Amino acid sequence: MERLKELFPEIEAYTWAVLAEWAVSLREWNEKVNLISRKDIEHLEGRHLAHCLAITPHLKLMPGAQLMDVGTGGGFPGLILAICYPEARFTLVDSVGKKIAVVADMVERLGLKNVEVKHARAEAVKQEFDFITGRAVKNLPEFFSWIRGNVRCGQRNSIPNGVLYWKGGALDDEFSALGIRPRCRVELAEKLTDLYFKDKYILHFDARDLPKTRAFRVSK
Repeated sequence: MERLKELFPEIEAYTWAVLAEWAVSLREWNEKVNLISRKDIEHLEGRHLAHCLAITPHLKLMPGAQLMDVGTGGGFPGLILAICYPEARFTLVDSVGKKIAVVADMVERLGLKNVEVKHARAEAVKQEFDFITGRAVKNLPEFFSWIRGNVRCGQRNSIPNGVLYWKGGALDDEFSALGIRPRCRVELAEKLTDLYFKDKYILHFDARDLPKTRAFRVSK
């Protein structure tokens, strides 16, 4: 954690304490349920946690901001962000029952009051949010087809409302299929010097652009 504290000085001391508890809990659960690759568990903080935290220098949320994490799996990035932004409200959604049960247990253990956990498909959630997050859940057109009607426009936070998507690799073909491009792309290798983060990004799609996507038009 010490290296991460140097990389993310904006994160408060009490938040690091909760993140340390989270890491213990996730390692315990990962022995029973495969939340992340067993061979990758030794890199939990340096790769998985750092990956999620990389948005924090760019994202400041107003009290009461609402976010939905789609395909949260083991809580990446939604549970991490809920720890970092206690003033915001998070809905963590996954269709895999055993994974969402683990997330619910961790939420209870950590005493998080700003999280709602749902065993559901994203399409079944009929609510609007300031931001939708996802971490390499599906290709971009398919992911966007799930969240039509879930993102409201607004500019109360440090960046305009929209979709924050953790994604790697060559993306031009997916952008073409989607019909829009992100307004901002955070290059993770610039801050996180591990070669693991080469060609990995956090993409910010503005809510005002979403009606232009082919995924939204086809879903109508």
